[in-house]
Amino acid sequence: MLAAMTEPRSPRQTMELIARETRLRDAPVPLGLGERTAAPDRWLLHGGEFLLRTASGFGFHYQPGAGIAVERPDGADPAEEALWIKGSVYAAVASINGLVPLHASAVAHAGHVFAFTGPAGMGKSTLAAGLARHGLPLFCDDTLLLDLADPARIVGLPGHKRLKLTAEALALTGAIAEAEVGADTAKFYARPAAGECTEPLALALLVFLEDGEEPRWEDLRGAARFARLEDDHYTQALYLAAQRPDRAELFALRARIAGQLPMARLVRPRSAEGFAASLDLAAERIRGWSIEQQGAGV
Repeated sequence: MLAAMTEPRSPRQTMELIARETRLRDAPVPLGLGERTAAPDRWLLHGGEFLLRTASGFGFHYQPGAGIAVERPDGADPAEEALWIKGSVYAAVASINGLVPLHASAVAHAGHVFAFTGPAGMGKSTLAAGLARHGLPLFCDDTLLLDLADPARIVGLPGHKRLKLTAEALALTGAIAEAEVGADTAKFYARPAAGECTEPLALALLVFLEDGEEPRWEDLRGAARFARLEDDHYTQALYLAAQRPDRAELFALRARIAGQLPMARLVRPRSAEGFAASLDLAAERIRGWSIEQQGAGV
């Protein structure tokens, strides 16, 4: 799930590149790439190009330098289009251009990013939104792009997606509902109470969320970090298809991440009381990390 960018560029230049490459244009979309035809809701990646055709009739085709061609069905649902573009299409464009899409939500504090990852439904978005009550602005929701161009640090790029929460999560976090996400999602776009960070920042900590009876924080060290970098999310599949690292390259890059990035696991119960306790624990650890680093002159 990890790669190095071949061309040196600053995080700000990378953000500008992705903004250019994700420009939309109305244009016909091919039925396939190479000798393969795209099945509904299945993507193809070939020769540096990406193709996705949905069961509802949308078509998306990315070509480097040309942006994203969009073909819409009659009566197209703009909400569905936005979900595809901000999801699989965006992750593919990022992967093709050398970035690593990580399945995580994150907050910003003291000039650094603190990210939370875990399987779908684990509450990454809810936890990140809830940390706004502790004054921590949202950095990204659901997908965190990693820029590995600088060998001395791992940089996160700020989120391209709007925060999405269920009605229950809205009540737990105090986030402000803005609009329904779309049919059958049972989620709302939301505005976090502490606002959002829009600048690229160094990644300070990656936290793996787990269910448990009592809130507990455990720092991960050594081989435990390396083992945690496996991920079956679609973003990893897109990255691997785009970059095609061999086994040695993948091992070296995972070793770099495991060596450079502090990691922890946060165990928390699925209850309102447990959620509040886990928020307090996460905020305490984030602020504690910042104080320690400032004391060390980082």
